[in-house]
Formats: sequence, C-alpha cells, structure tokens
Amino acid sequence: MPLQNRVDPFGAIHAVPERGLFTGNRGIIHDPETKTLLRKRWALPAWIVCVCQFRNVRREPMGRNRPGGKAGWTELFFLDEVTALAAGHRPCFFCRRERATDFVGRFGEAFGIAEPRAPMVDKRLHKERLASGGRPPAVIAPGLGGLPDGTMIADGDNAYALRAGKALKWSFAGYANPAAFDRLAGKQLRLLTPATTIAVLRQGFAPVWHPTADI
Repeated sequence: MPLQNRVDPFGAIHAVPERGLFTGNRGIIHDPETKTLLRKRWALPAWIVCVCQFRNVRREPMGRNRPGGKAGWTELFFLDEVTALAAGHRPCFFCRRERATDFVGRFGEAFGIAEPRAPMVDKRLHKERLASGGRPPAVIAPGLGGLPDGTMIADGDNAYALRAGKALKWSFAGYANPAAFDRLAGKQLRLLTPATTIAVLRQGFAPVWHPTADI
C-alpha cells in the first residue's frame, strides 16, 4: 500500500502509487512506528526539493533514518521540479547545490538583493505557499501569456502547468491534454506557484519537467 508522501501542485500530500522524479522534505512530519503522517504538514519553513539518489545513501521512507533509530526527515515525492516549485518547495543546497545556488541567485536578481540567502527565500515562500496558509491571487486566462513557463495554475481542483503558450493538465502520472490559453478564456483561475518563485522563473530559472510534458 503506498505511503502518504506524494505531493500535488496544491501542496497537499497523498497516498498514490506514482512516485515521480524528485524527493524532498518539510522536516519530520511522520510517525516511524506506523509510517503515517502526523497532523502537522510541515515542521520548518525550509521546504526543499532533493534528488532521489545521492552518494549511494539508502533511506527507508518514513522510517528511522537518524542515528539512534530516531525518525529522520519525512521523504516526500514530486512528479517533477515544476510540481515541487508550485507546492512551495525550492532546491536543496546539500544534494543540489548548483541548482540551489542558481535559484537563490536569481531570487536576488529579482528583488534587488545583493547577497541573497536561502532563509530569505524560505521566509517569503512560507507566507505565499498555499499549503502553509498563503492566499495566491486569481488570474484571468488572457493574463496567462504574461506568466513564465513553469508556472502552475488551477481551474477548480484541476492543476495546469504553463509551457510554450499551452496549459498542460497535471496528474500524478504526468501531463496530458495540452490546451492553448484561449481554451481557458473567461475562467477565474488561481495561481499555485508562489509569487516569489514566479519572480525567479522570470529571471530565467529553468525547472526540470517530467518527460510527459514534451507533447
């Protein structure tokens, strides 16, 4: 039976078979005895995106991965980096240092910060991400063309990723049914990707897409 550790673009955590390309965490939010989530959905404001394989380290998902048999950080999984960014995560400095440095550097460029630091990013994101109580603004379909590729939006419970002038419908299995922006004309949509991350995308940060986006 799948563990409840798959994250959707809204930042909610589900139990589904599909795992995705990336892992990551929000701190320790599980009980290693039952391998179930605690009531809280984050333990700290630094929500990160990690690679699934790093230095041959093997972890037991939702297990006891700290010395002394204690619970380590809770392994969460994302379809791709686009999904993780929409959920409010950012690249990890430990296992993805080059990507994290690029992300934080572009954050500095976006907001005119000479010496940007990851905690600055985390503080802003924690106020914006939907899953930690943020209230993303609404956007009308004609305005989609002004958003950078990699931004995710929602039409009700359906999430879409914007790429090359089209909206790709998201699922845990991948993307499908690409539609031109005018197919969403007149709809009241919601931004899922935090405003801070959208600003970083505008500066040229290129997130990793799931192969199904190449349609």
